Amino acid sequence: MSWGTELWDQFDNLEKHTQWGIDVLEKYIKFVKERTEIELSYAKQLRNLSKKYQPKKNSKEEEEYRYTSTRAFLATLNEMNDYAGQHEVISENMTSLITGELTRYVQELKQERKSHFHDGRKAQQHIETCWKQLEASKRRFERDCKEADRAQQYFEKMDADINVTKADVEKARQQAQLRHQMAEDSKAEYSSTLQKFNSEQHDHYYTHIPNIFQKIQEMEERRIVRIGESMKTFAEVDRQVIPIIGKCLDEITKAAESIDHKNDSQLVIEAFKSGFEPPGDIDFEDFTQPMKRTVSESSLSNSRGDGKSEPKFGGKSKGKLWPFIKKNKPPPPPPASASPSAVPNGPQSPKQQKEPLSHRFNEFMTSKPKIHCFRSLKRGLSLKLGAGPEDFSNLPPEQRRKKLQQKVDELNKDIQKEMDQRDALTKMKDVYVKNPQMGDAASVDHRLAELGQNIEKLRLEVQKFEGWLAEVEGRLPMRTEQARRQSGLYEAQNTSAVNSCAQDRESPDGSYTEEQSQETEMKVPATDFDDEFDDEEPLPTIGTCKALYTFEGQNEGTISVAEGEMLYVIEEDKGDGWTRIRRNEDEEGYVPTSYVEVYLDKNAKDVYKSLQKISE
Repeated sequence: MSWGTELWDQFDNLEKHTQWGIDVLEKYIKFVKERTEIELSYAKQLRNLSKKYQPKKNSKEEEEYRYTSTRAFLATLNEMNDYAGQHEVISENMTSLITGELTRYVQELKQERKSHFHDGRKAQQHIETCWKQLEASKRRFERDCKEADRAQQYFEKMDADINVTKADVEKARQQAQLRHQMAEDSKAEYSSTLQKFNSEQHDHYYTHIPNIFQKIQEMEERRIVRIGESMKTFAEVDRQVIPIIGKCLDEITKAAESIDHKNDSQLVIEAFKSGFEPPGDIDFEDFTQPMKRTVSESSLSNSRGDGKSEPKFGGKSKGKLWPFIKKNKPPPPPPASASPSAVPNGPQSPKQQKEPLSHRFNEFMTSKPKIHCFRSLKRGLSLKLGAGPEDFSNLPPEQRRKKLQQKVDELNKDIQKEMDQRDALTKMKDVYVKNPQMGDAASVDHRLAELGQNIEKLRLEVQKFEGWLAEVEGRLPMRTEQARRQSGLYEAQNTSAVNSCAQDRESPDGSYTEEQSQETEMKVPATDFDDEFDDEEPLPTIGTCKALYTFEGQNEGTISVAEGEMLYVIEEDKGDGWTRIRRNEDEEGYVPTSYVEVYLDKNAKDVYKSLQKISE
């Protein structure tokens, strides 16, 4: 089948059909381009989804990923990221192998089509010109024949008329002969033109047009083959990434199969195990007999560790019974304007136990062991405000052991880093000694001395924490009443430190007692006490603040902050335009109040002001 022979008269329809074929090709290119955009968008959304659920660094979420289930989820997120990458590969391959190639091919196809139909129109114009020439020759031959007939008839008429002169007859005869000659010439010309036209027409419909249409047919067939190949490539691009996507899915399945519920349950035990023993039986206390009630060794009252009797308030234990039993929160601290009222010495009734904190402060100031009370108060306030002690004594034994072990490991890593730096500097110094032109060996002595001091400090810290760790590990196997009492002590550390101080000074019969060490501490001058109190522990935080602008603290007592940085407030503005803040345990100082936005903790602020007022 050939378009040149079968469709010799369908030039216009072929022109429309080939244009439709190009439109189809462009439509397919547009389809593939939109598919690549969808793949890119899908990959981007998958990446954003994976990133959204990734654990944040230095956050509580990061600690949760020690469980096998959360680790499997993290592996799923990572595999989804790789999964998204494969969709990006699909988009890239389709763009380069299909969209780009077909776009260039469409431009070439349009040029080729234009050339072929230009040749076809040129051939049509030529045959139309030949046809017009034939028609003109035919009309001229027809006209000359009619003129020759009229001239012949006129000659015959003149020859038959006797009244016409001989000269007129001769003239008519010559005119008839001339017309006949012209008719013969037109006939010969018409015959020649007709033969030429027939030859041109034969060549047009049997040679030129079939060749042109054949080229157009080949062009259209190449277009059809090319779009078929592109569709195969479209499928092949997807098929190439299927094995990798299958591996991603296999890894997700493998991660799911790695989940170990027993292991996760054991991790929960390790994370929250306190190391305390369950409470023993509570002894029956007979109130019908007029005798002093004693505290059973198996009771869960918050007793002192030195074996002193526990004070009783209305027949109820002040201590925390057990971590699972909800305790009453301490009363809110008084406002800064409140003045403490006097509280009489002696046993406290349940009503007196709920008196405002200002009454407690007044009682401390009127009692002898101020130093002990202030230390206890400050320790309790630090725990209340989230600043735990250095030895983690506020934690249960098992948790304390883990924290101490982590601290020891961190310090050992720091020591190793310092030692590596020292070794590197020592080698550098040796090089300088051997080759003085490379540098001054004395220039590294100062740094080596600093590193030596740092290593010595870190080793002392390690010894300190290892001592605490050994103490905790030695206590863990002990299953005594003292360990059970420590459980109540751990839970009661967030209560008011004043109650703990007052409890230490109460005896079972309600009277106050002091220890010999407290008597000695009471004799310390006020200045020594203040210094000891200030140097022992840092000031508690009373809120947070956000730096509105960057401040370069160049003067003594100031601290540099960056815009947007979050810090702790330890002393608010006293009217001089400066606020005291803290970044960590070692960095604190003053910044202009106008440079920060302060968010004060109401309870912490009131307690802090009460402490300042009492110390004054």
